[in-house]
Amino acid sequence: MLQTYLTTARYALVEQLRNRFALGLLIVFVPLWDWLIGALIANGSVGFKLQSTGQLFQVNGHDVTLLTAGFNAITLIVAFMIFAAARKNAGFDRRLVQAGLPQPVAIAAKVTAIVVMAALVALYATLILILFWRPASLTACVAIWLAYLLAALSYGALGLLLGVVVSSELAGFFLIIMISLMDTFLQAPVENPLANKDFLAAFPAYGPMQIAVSGGFGHGIAAASLLLSLAWFAGFGLLGLFIFWWRTRAWHSQRLAHAA
Repeated sequence: MLQTYLTTARYALVEQLRNRFALGLLIVFVPLWDWLIGALIANGSVGFKLQSTGQLFQVNGHDVTLLTAGFNAITLIVAFMIFAAARKNAGFDRRLVQAGLPQPVAIAAKVTAIVVMAALVALYATLILILFWRPASLTACVAIWLAYLLAALSYGALGLLLGVVVSSELAGFFLIIMISLMDTFLQAPVENPLANKDFLAAFPAYGPMQIAVSGGFGHGIAAASLLLSLAWFAGFGLLGLFIFWWRTRAWHSQRLAHAA
């Protein structure tokens, strides 16, 4: 079983690495987007509310906007990658399960691909960010990487969900773009004067943004934000995996077995 899982997970990761368009976006778009946003937004103090404590503290508007740019880029790219793979391989996955691949192994491989790709993309985005804004400490850099990872996990799970639900590639891409743009835009106090309102807690990027700003500017990480971020990942992921399980289940084979 372990060998089957390792083989399946490896092929799932190779499938992600074959998406040259997404990898090209990652390599080129992330630094270009950070540079462009950084060039447009000047240094200046803005208020950011840490919702876990209610504390309103001042941060550099240029730096917090760079954080938002990173969120925007990685959520789009990771969601695209997972969505494209899930939709492209739907029929092949169904045939693999019908040929004898255990469904738990197929599901574990999907989760592994999301986690590994999210971690790598988050690391790359963090390293690129450091070229334009160097946080005060290594701990702050780790907090930013963690925030990017959590956002990438949530949107990777969203990509999986859309990949098994949406039949149109264009519709899936449109949904990913609109959800990501609206979500990340609303979290930034520079672009959105309402960024400190309580209703933003209902958006996937809320928890990661709280972690990135509070940890990146030396105010620590609130456990509530971490748990909320993981809840979005779990919610999207479990729903997407349940639909994947339902659609790949060998119903016909089971009916034949019961009839025998």
